[in-house]
Amino acid sequence: MRIVVVGTCGSGKTVLAQGLRRLGYEVRECHQEHSYVPYMWQVMSRPDVLIYLDSSTAVAHDRGTRHYVKGHAEEQRRRLAHARAHCDLYVMTDDLTESQVLQRAVEFLSTHYNDKLHSA
Repeated sequence: MRIVVVGTCGSGKTVLAQGLRRLGYEVRECHQEHSYVPYMWQVMSRPDVLIYLDSSTAVAHDRGTRHYVKGHAEEQRRRLAHARAHCDLYVMTDDLTESQVLQRAVEFLSTHYNDKLHSA
């Protein structure tokens, strides 16, 4: 089963993907927030499960994403709108630790995709 993680800069995509890989999941990050093609995540990644991570501009800035210019966060969300509309799991990461985000993803996967996980 292929899991794809999309989201805004600074939302924790890389950390979540690394954590899921350590647990044995097949996972890819899709940097949809940088693409003008709204459905790139579908074509390039062909996921069975799409996880969307989000963070506020202030939290992304605190996490080290300092390249924002006025309107950049809004532009990313516009580019990610298609993925958000089709995601299987949406997580606002502002008030969560990296471990809590991973735990939410694993709980979701085990609850909703348990049969697929064990038949692969």
